[in-house]
This record gives sequence, C-alpha cells and structure tokens, in this order.
Amino acid sequence: MRSMEQSLKNIQGLSVQKSVSYADLCMSPHVHLPIGYKTPKFEKYDGHGDPIAHLKRYYNQLREAGRREELLMAYFRKSLVRIASEWYMDQDISRWDIWDDLARYFVRQFQYNIDIAPDRNSLSNLKKKSSESFREYAVKWREQAARMKPPMDETEMVSVFLQAQEVDYFQNMMSTKGKSFAKAIKIGEMVENDLKMGRILSQSAIRATSQAIQSGSRGATNRKKKEEVAMAASSLRNPISPEVTSLQTPLNIIILTRMRLML
Repeated sequence: MRSMEQSLKNIQGLSVQKSVSYADLCMSPHVHLPIGYKTPKFEKYDGHGDPIAHLKRYYNQLREAGRREELLMAYFRKSLVRIASEWYMDQDISRWDIWDDLARYFVRQFQYNIDIAPDRNSLSNLKKKSSESFREYAVKWREQAARMKPPMDETEMVSVFLQAQEVDYFQNMMSTKGKSFAKAIKIGEMVENDLKMGRILSQSAIRATSQAIQSGSRGATNRKKKEEVAMAASSLRNPISPEVTSLQTPLNIIILTRMRLML
C-alpha cells in the first residue's frame, strides 16, 4: 500500500515538475518582428554535414534582417530538423547571451561531421549494396565525395570511384578513366543492365564454370553442369552494349573457349 502511495506521489511530482506556460516554454518571447517582414524559407540542417556551411547559408537567408541578433537567435530553430532540432529544443537558452554563444555551441555539437569527413580510403571502400541500383549507389557515393576537404577534381574522383567497384563493374568500366562522373554513371548502368541480361558473364559464374571444368564430374551432375555451361556460353554470344564491348577480358575469352570445347 505504501509503495502504491509513493508511486502516486512520484507521478504527481512528475506532472508538475515542468511548467507548460508560454513564458517558460517559448524560446524567444521578447522578440518582435519588423512590420511587413516575411520569414524566409530556410534550408534545413538535420545534424549531418558541415555545421559552419549551414551557418553561412543561414546568414545569407537572413541578410535582410541585418545584424539583429534577436532575429538570428529566434529564427535559428526554424532552420533545424531531426536530431539538430532535438538538440536545440533540449538546450537551456539562458546560457546564450548573444548570437555568437549559440553559434559556438551549435558548431561544437556537430563538429564531428567535419572530423569524420570521408577520405580517399573510405570512399574506395564504399561499396554498392545488392538492394541498390547502380544510379542510387553512384549518387550516394558522389554525395559523400563532395564532403572531402580539400575537394577532388573530377578526374581523381572517377579514379577513386572505379577503385570502389566490385570486379564485375571494375573490369567493364575502365574506359571511364579521364571522363566525367556523369559518363561513369552511364557506363555503370550499361554494365548493370548487361549483367542482368546475361550479356556479360559475372565473375561468380566464371568461377562456377571453372570449377565445373576442373572437376570433370560425370552422370546427372555432369549433364546439369553442361547445361549451365551451355546457357553461359549462349549468353556470351549475345550482343553486349557497344560502350562495354571492347572491355571483354582475356579470362572471359578463355572461359568461353573452354566451354565451347566441352559442348
């Protein structure tokens, strides 16, 4: 009984612990906007990316407000979403006497986005997921590459992008070296389509075929493997996209020759 009474007291205590009044919860109760002033549509910061870059955009969007610090502080929360907004709402704004105080706390909180910015090594290890289309993957990769400091030129970017590709894409995209990133995406999509259509034999299929050749198994298993070999050989006879035709590897040619001998 006593424990129940204590629980009720705890619940009651929690219910009156914080005020819900406008004066206590409004973060800018004394700010009055100029007559006719229109609130700009802010670019949102979600807690990812460079916080200083966000401050630059925010300053430019509020340039009509001049240097009025009360407006800079009052509107800042409108430029934040997700974890950045949650961080702001959890702050005790009484410790921010001037705008620079808020800005310093903000940058300090999200500085880790700058500290862990991607480098060439992390970008070369950013692989395509099986659930992603090549374009989705390439756009995601490009967004990460844009965060590098100092930025890469396009030639280096394409080179690092190639290093990130799995072997099926890498060996068929070598012609993109020295070309634009947009061209690399186009070639990658062609390779993706040719792999799906069976016009390019994937390395996993080549390995399986090589094992079938080496094993020399007989009976039903051997007949099944021969059927698979025949299908693979047939797929290699299909026309390949013109821009990746010249990229057929010697290994593909050797395997095709062996498969034809088996047939």
